[in-house]
Amino acid sequence: MKTNDAHNLLRPETVESLWYMYQITGDKKYQDWGWEIFQSFMKYTRVEYGFTSIGTVLETSNVRPRDMMESFFLAETLKYFYLLFADRSIFDLNTWIFNTEAHPLPIFDH
Repeated sequence: MKTNDAHNLLRPETVESLWYMYQITGDKKYQDWGWEIFQSFMKYTRVEYGFTSIGTVLETSNVRPRDMMESFFLAETLKYFYLLFADRSIFDLNTWIFNTEAHPLPIFDH
């Protein structure tokens, strides 16, 4: 790992994984972990008009804001946060599948 690898681009994959694990197991620890991540986003990446990616997660006193919010943060990351804290019965993984942008698609029987 290099120092420049310690950035946070607000990507959705971790929250997405927590949602799947919560859906599969029902274990609330995945919601707890998601809440910790969400609180960190609010504390370290929230700016006046949105959120910003940061240059380092290693220095909480200077996270080096990048003045850039990728569209996937709103379109995917926040969607998975919503799903993680919503009622588990919204999407049954036996009848729904999600594409890479977190859009639910029905699974049809043949």
